[in-house]
Amino acid sequence: MAESILIIGGGSDIAQQLAHKLTQNGYLVTMLVRNNESLDGHISSRVTVVNGDALSSEDLTSAIEMAKQQGDGKISGMAHLVGSVLIRPPHAVKVEAFEEVIQTNLVSAFMALSMTCKALLKSGGGRVVFTSSVAASLGLVNHEAIAAAKGGIESMVRSAAATYAQRNIRVNAVAPGLTDTKLSEPITRTESIRESAVSMIPMKRINKPE
Repeated sequence: MAESILIIGGGSDIAQQLAHKLTQNGYLVTMLVRNNESLDGHISSRVTVVNGDALSSEDLTSAIEMAKQQGDGKISGMAHLVGSVLIRPPHAVKVEAFEEVIQTNLVSAFMALSMTCKALLKSGGGRVVFTSSVAASLGLVNHEAIAAAKGGIESMVRSAAATYAQRNIRVNAVAPGLTDTKLSEPITRTESIRESAVSMIPMKRINKPE
């Protein structure tokens, strides 16, 4: 029986590239997606799509249950690819906007960790992966809000990796730099800002979603 993987935040460019690679390698993929219009038609025909919000316990439960059904009662892994961007100095950020960044990135990640690990424990283990950012560890100008959210994810992941190490659940995070996606368009679409960003990257290029 093929392993079943859940992708939370399936509408992102990186999530769809991940789904493509997973299905190519024989995995069964379930994606929690807020809006079907964000999905590539080629991807949506090869995965099971659950519409919902990553901040809704009910929607997360539905997605996990669907992934379990796909995997004959078991789920083998989860990738959390929910994210947002807010690039402004703190004095120009309202508290409500900061709270939204924390909710979207960090709170949704904790909910995904909590609810997915319950299912993985019953399945005998598995692996979960979260998306952080280089902003969590580098002092990037005007990235305070997203640095706080992604830094929280990295701290959470380190603790969770220790918590579940003896229970056969691996917990990791990846921290990509600037990637050419819809989410990063506020940076990449302006040539001067794009060039400035590229100049700070050792390889002098922006990541591709794949």
